[in-house]
Amino acid sequence: MKTSKKILSGLSVAVLTTSLAACGGDEYEEAALPEEPTGYECDDWDWDDVTESYYCDDDRSPHYGSYFLLGNLFRSKNALKSSSSYKTYKANGGATGAVSNGSNSGSSKSGLGSGSKGGFGG
Repeated sequence: MKTSKKILSGLSVAVLTTSLAACGGDEYEEAALPEEPTGYECDDWDWDDVTESYYCDDDRSPHYGSYFLLGNLFRSKNALKSSSSYKTYKANGGATGAVSNGSNSGSSKSGLGSGSKGGFGG
């Protein structure tokens, strides 16, 4: 009986440690960010936590200080914030909503809880 309790408590500690390690802040945050822009003359894109978008921090670039969101480049933070695409983006949860919803908002769901019919015997 004592041996099984030790095994169970050891297993519980291992599971808890693994779970906490998997929730490490930096790895999760970077994985949740949209991809950095490509195809622009900017070698240093930084993430802006306030606008939840990338901005060009390359002072040699013609796009220095520009913000990038959903395939569009904005010359300033004010231009970004006043755009209708930014307002919609923020209303839908910003970067978190964009990543969790995926880029294909018209995708169909199937499987358990989706309301689809079919499967075994049906």
